[in-house]
Amino acid sequence: MIVETASGITLVGGGPVSARDLKLALKLAPVSVAADGGADRMLAAGQRPGVIIGDLDSLSDQARRTVAPANLYHIPDQSSTDFDKALRSLSAPFILALGFSGGRSDHALAVLNSLVRHSRQPCLVLGPKDVSFALPAGRFEIALRPGDLFSLFPFARVCAQSEGLEWPLDPHVFAPDGFIGTSNRVTARRVRLQMAGNGMVAILPRARLRQAIAALSLSPRG
Repeated sequence: MIVETASGITLVGGGPVSARDLKLALKLAPVSVAADGGADRMLAAGQRPGVIIGDLDSLSDQARRTVAPANLYHIPDQSSTDFDKALRSLSAPFILALGFSGGRSDHALAVLNSLVRHSRQPCLVLGPKDVSFALPAGRFEIALRPGDLFSLFPFARVCAQSEGLEWPLDPHVFAPDGFIGTSNRVTARRVRLQMAGNGMVAILPRARLRQAIAALSLSPRG
């Protein structure tokens, strides 16, 4: 591992990042890591990266000079994204990822694919309106508010059951080319899910970021 910490990690990518969102993320996850050109996004928002990871093809000379050579990690692998390189190089109770959504559709799909493939490392992708994360296999419970939107999207064939949703999963078999669970709605103060395997991404309103962090922190990872 490049970074192992008992604190949350704020991981910044090359997409749009507001100073307000970055300040919020660093308050919740104080260890900062930039994925390649995400270092320039951090500097533009008034913050300096602690570590930079990636193939470094988008990193400016100015951003490169902000970290010591020992904190600059060049991973030249062109078969994976900088987000993927970072996820497999970090170990923390959770990661908050900014600058990885709101851009191209192919980039967004690659990010969600990496969330699922590296689901042992809890990571939450903060977008303009929502927060996305891979659900662990087994039981997952989260405190929400009735009326909240709750979406599920499978990246593998997964059987799921639920309590606390307007349209229960009793059980449904999800698949990328079959049944999906977008635009469901919360009906109770606690939502309980049972996942018979990995491969499911949950998407919640970004106002529930703290609840999602707490739930993932309490969930066992296989």
